[in-house]
Amino acid sequence: MQTIETRTLQRDCEAIQVPGGNRVTLGKGTDVDITQTLGGTYTVRAGSGLYRIGAHDADALGLAAAAAPLNAAGGPVTSEMVNEILKTCYDPEIPVNILDLGLVYDTALAPVDGGGWSVSVKMTLTAPGCGMGPTIAGDAQQKLLQLSGVEEATVEVVWDPPWHQSMITAAGRKVLGLE
Repeated sequence: MQTIETRTLQRDCEAIQVPGGNRVTLGKGTDVDITQTLGGTYTVRAGSGLYRIGAHDADALGLAAAAAPLNAAGGPVTSEMVNEILKTCYDPEIPVNILDLGLVYDTALAPVDGGGWSVSVKMTLTAPGCGMGPTIAGDAQQKLLQLSGVEEATVEVVWDPPWHQSMITAAGRKVLGLE
């Protein structure tokens, strides 16, 4: 279980309201409780609201941004590499990555003219009304683009089949205490 840490914002910073997905600015001097620090992003409680702060704003929390996981070895992009990078993407309210939550339905790799790879991912969300969908999909897309050799990445949110708890992997169920 993660420890909650209180910090005071050192500058204004953009945040995304959870679960609505609205962009807001949290002001310098705001006290926040960091409730989750998985995947290089930060889920914070400020007042009665919950917000996601991106890795690029870690300094506002007085923290150093985590290093981005990359394919330093070069060479062809593999499905295993794609899965590993997707394991660094998290819903800001759930301490399980999107792969182990069973949100990723399909990944496809294709060579790009002139070299490099195109990666496409089809994923879903735990609830159709989740306002965090574009944020989570965008996070996955940006991390895929950080892989050496990936020239294009698309992440599509789909609703068929509907997600349910039986799609969570054994590792995810263990983290959530569902075993």
